[in-house]
Amino acid sequence: MAHQQNGLFPQPLLKAFSVLIFHILLKDVCNGQPQLIGPSQALVARAGDDVILPCHLEPAYDVSTKTLEWTRSSLDPRFVYVSRASQELEKLKNPSFKGRTSLFVDELKYGNISLKISKVKFADTGTYKCFIPDLEKEALVKLVVASDAATSPIISLSGIDKNRGGVVLQCESAGWYPEPELLWLDGEGNLLSAGPTETLRGPDDLYTVSSTVTVEKRHSNNITCRVQQRNTNQSRETHIHVPEDFFEIPSSSSAVIIGLAVSLALCIMLLILSVVVLLRRKRKHMMKNNRRPKDQTDSVDDKGSSEKKARETELLNPSSSSTTTEKQTSCLPITSKRKLLKEQGRREEAEKNLQNIKEKMIESEIEKTEFIQKLMQTLLTLDSKL
Repeated sequence: MAHQQNGLFPQPLLKAFSVLIFHILLKDVCNGQPQLIGPSQALVARAGDDVILPCHLEPAYDVSTKTLEWTRSSLDPRFVYVSRASQELEKLKNPSFKGRTSLFVDELKYGNISLKISKVKFADTGTYKCFIPDLEKEALVKLVVASDAATSPIISLSGIDKNRGGVVLQCESAGWYPEPELLWLDGEGNLLSAGPTETLRGPDDLYTVSSTVTVEKRHSNNITCRVQQRNTNQSRETHIHVPEDFFEIPSSSSAVIIGLAVSLALCIMLLILSVVVLLRRKRKHMMKNNRRPKDQTDSVDDKGSSEKKARETELLNPSSSSTTTEKQTSCLPITSKRKLLKEQGRREEAEKNLQNIKEKMIESEIEKTEFIQKLMQTLLTLDSKL
């Protein structure tokens, strides 16, 4: 009954059981299960260098007889190094790491499982896992392989932004790994709003980055292009001073210039029209002057015809004239014919001269028209450029 009153177990038995549990837990805490420890931050290495990925057991624990694995999940096969009882299993290793990875065999009895990678490449960048299957312990190590071939940024003038009245600058830098970021800063170190960074990865896995920014007159004339890699703390930058002459003339002045250009073009067109009108008037005047010799020739011809008719009448009526008239009449036919021939020759020559003058005037008119057309085209082209 007393046992029932005190519970299911006697009091002395409960005390003994508690002491046993306490000793077991104390033993486990003192002896403790070892923990696998890796670096808290990413490791940075230069391409071509040797690097050690640290990994060890704490407290020290002999793993010389254990199976040890170094893997990277992004690989296929994923094994970077595998050993069993201190013997490497070369057949399981990824081909890209053959002959480049090793452990410190003499340190295994102290729990040091650090991995050495020789002549690291850009492709070696990634997260590695140090794993002991028997103890079910693992640690992660992040490796970043950086390039030391990065070039200083090159800044060049890309153009003029007429809408904003600013200068467009372009910055480019090559030879980066991993991919960097590009920043634009003004003279006070303030970040400028720029276009998206264009990234190009070459066959050597190195990155080339470029970006453009529009610098307005309100900004400081001293501009900086900075390219940096946060993981490797690597940075390159270039400074440039933009002269005030590079900034576009204000819009009001531009409007004045455009107005002057349009006015000049209109004045030139009016001048051309005036020249055309004067040329046409001159041509009409010349045509009038050239017609006068023809009219005189016609009158001479009419006079000659009347004289010819009178002489023919006298020849037909010899009784109506005196003796002196008869003597003169005997010579009239020959003289009249000669005069007629001379007048006809003069008329033909005058007609030829007139025709030549007309042809020359037509040719001159065509040349003037072509010249005016070419001049108008030139003025239109100049006006469109202005």
